[in-house]
Amino acid sequence: MTDFDEMLVSGEFAAYREALAPAVQPAGPGAVRQTVRRRRRRTAVVTAAAVLLAVAIPVGVNAALDRRTGPRPGPAQTGEPTPSPATPAPSPSTASPTPSTASPTPAAPDGRISRSQLLATSVDLAVWPGEMPPTTCTSKDVRLRAGPLSESLPAVLGDLAYGDLDDDGAIETVALVGCRYGEASAKQLVAFDRDGAGRIVTMGRVVGTREGMDDITAFSVESDGQIRVHVADIQPCCSTPSWAPQRQWRTYAWIGDRFDQTAGPTKFGVDPRLTDLTLTAGDLVVGPPDATGKRTGSVTVIVVNRGPVDVPLLGFSDFYSVGEPAGGDLARCRAVRSEGSDACVLDGLPAGKRKTYTFTFRYDPPDIGGPPTLRVIHYDSQERYWSDLKWKDNQVELKTVG
Repeated sequence: MTDFDEMLVSGEFAAYREALAPAVQPAGPGAVRQTVRRRRRRTAVVTAAAVLLAVAIPVGVNAALDRRTGPRPGPAQTGEPTPSPATPAPSPSTASPTPSTASPTPAAPDGRISRSQLLATSVDLAVWPGEMPPTTCTSKDVRLRAGPLSESLPAVLGDLAYGDLDDDGAIETVALVGCRYGEASAKQLVAFDRDGAGRIVTMGRVVGTREGMDDITAFSVESDGQIRVHVADIQPCCSTPSWAPQRQWRTYAWIGDRFDQTAGPTKFGVDPRLTDLTLTAGDLVVGPPDATGKRTGSVTVIVVNRGPVDVPLLGFSDFYSVGEPAGGDLARCRAVRSEGSDACVLDGLPAGKRKTYTFTFRYDPPDIGGPPTLRVIHYDSQERYWSDLKWKDNQVELKTVG
């Protein structure tokens, strides 16, 4: 028994002796009853002390044992020993992270594709627009050629562009491809990527001709992955001048499963550069022949600009169907190039205004079918000719009299 245990037992016996000593002395009935009451009280005190001692002893003993022999195992259900005060618990900043049981997410494949790599593989494209595209304008398992477009075969046009289109942390590639349709070409802007095995795959078509426009002239990939596309309402070809198309910047972005427009105009509408000119004319009055047999003809014409645009220069053409200009207002005209023939350029005409002119010709109409005609043309200050909002009233047939 330890010294500590002996001390506890001796204390208990001393209390017991103190409680029993008066009981062994002779006394009367009152003393006996007093002694019994004292015993009951002391018995209750001893019992309470014993309970407290039973609770206190393990704590004290355990504390003493802890100081002598180190930590003791706790209850079995905890499964972990109580840390010793001498060994501080590791701070959160130095604790080792618990290994994750989830598999790490693989990095997205690098979709940066060079021009030579794109031309060296077969890709899928969207179906080419149009009711009857050339059979050589294929869309499945296509081996792209290098532009410019000289044949009716799919080709890459211009430089490629790069950016993170789908916000996966990897770069994708955008290319403009086209296929020739006679004088014009169908075009589509296509995004390419690589799959997990490194193969080039088609991510999707960004936009193509016949989708609210008829030409794609430029594009760029922004830092946020959106694609800005320069489009035109018509594709210059044949006799269409390069300045005639309306042009807009539109923005497209990947929306999870396809590309869609996110900014910019969605349609062109009426060309704001055009106006409505109308031409009316009186009879072409032809005089008698001169000594050489030539005849002179004169006609008065009226031009109205119904708006909405001012016309810097008015031009007149189709003189070849009447004869050689010989005077009147034609004497001060300046010849400029028109759509396939020369035109006589005169004054400007603001919107809402009208002007009257008299033209004189040496009447010698060529041997062509139909009556002579005149046509009025809208020219800008750079002498570029423009279409008319209502072109059918820009030309008149001349009735010859005399």
